Amino acid sequence: MVDIREEFIEQAKKLSRGAEVLPGGIEELAVKLQHAKDTNTPLRVKLGMDPTRPDLHLGHTVVMRKLREFQKLGHKIVLIVGGATAMVGDPSGKSETRPSLTKEQVEKNAKSYFEQMSKVVDVSNAEVTNNVDWLHKMSFTDLLKLAAQMTVAQMMTRDDFAKRYAEGKPISVHEFFYPLMQAYDSVVIDADIELGGTDQRFNTLLGRQIQEAYGKKYPQMVMLLPLIEGTDGVVKMSKTYPEHCISLTDSANDMFGKLMSIPDTLIVKYFTLLTDVPEDELKKIEESLKDPSVNPRDLKLKLAYTITEEYHGKEGAENAQAEFINVVSNKGLPSDIEEVKVEQGKNILDLLVELKFVQSKGEAKRLIQGGGVKIDGEKIADMTYTLNFTDSVILQAGKRKYAKLVK
Repeated sequence: MVDIREEFIEQAKKLSRGAEVLPGGIEELAVKLQHAKDTNTPLRVKLGMDPTRPDLHLGHTVVMRKLREFQKLGHKIVLIVGGATAMVGDPSGKSETRPSLTKEQVEKNAKSYFEQMSKVVDVSNAEVTNNVDWLHKMSFTDLLKLAAQMTVAQMMTRDDFAKRYAEGKPISVHEFFYPLMQAYDSVVIDADIELGGTDQRFNTLLGRQIQEAYGKKYPQMVMLLPLIEGTDGVVKMSKTYPEHCISLTDSANDMFGKLMSIPDTLIVKYFTLLTDVPEDELKKIEESLKDPSVNPRDLKLKLAYTITEEYHGKEGAENAQAEFINVVSNKGLPSDIEEVKVEQGKNILDLLVELKFVQSKGEAKRLIQGGGVKIDGEKIADMTYTLNFTDSVILQAGKRKYAKLVK
């Protein structure tokens, strides 16, 4: 039995905040941390990224923040761009085969990823690689050896595959290779820890299994982080649902306003996974939400300020908070409303799309149906509404999007 020093138990506890650590939990992680220190061999902490979309959101930062914690302790972050795996497409949680990406799409998205990721992680001090460099060089014999480490029965224990099979939906054979390919990444880069969302349980644990099959004496541990819901409090945060997604590219005002719109049930989760608020303060926040005399809005103001400050600085957070209080609390108008020249007779649905207030006419219709579109404070309910004004009017879409329309 290893005698674990208190220093590393505390480190493991802090690193495990909000996470599920497999196998062995905090104790085994503490052993790994202590061994790394005693042997002067920093842990190699893996994060694989398939750049399927060019933009990152706060949901992505849950794992990225954990990477930063490992970096601060002196461990080596290994970022794997899934150039090869993205061409297959991760089937995790999907009800149908995912479209593959081209080499050019992967490279373009990866560049955007790292630019945004640098807001959280010290990318310049990370080991950055692309699994194209080894997966595309594998021979057919190498591929057969890898495939032999997994049975079809094991593969079908994945919920997504099992569900699709039961529903008679097609599963392409190449999809079986995705988890094997990303697991082999762990062999090549010699990972000690792999981070991922809870939807990556199967993939990351397979990495441990494949490492053992290829002779690694102490295979990687897995740290799974929760997926956070978007501002509706129901659907996982995703660019697929832009109205509920908080992007790293959002302006300070938009980020602050979106954070203020989350349901009260997400306050503790957001504080836990998206901020560095100490444990004792977290407990106070959790307890205060049970106190009927406490207004959750005050806690959201603190949350919104804390997160906005991290990505936009103190001045950006202060200005965003002042703007929010003016627009929402005091029923005022934003100080920076853009003036847009609009022709008379323009349909409201077309205008909302043109201004990029929504991504589609379908989204525009849903916004109107929900009472979220106003002209000079008056709700628009007619989908066929056309612009007809004398001088200028203020268009509002949702809680945070405004435009001054002029002839």
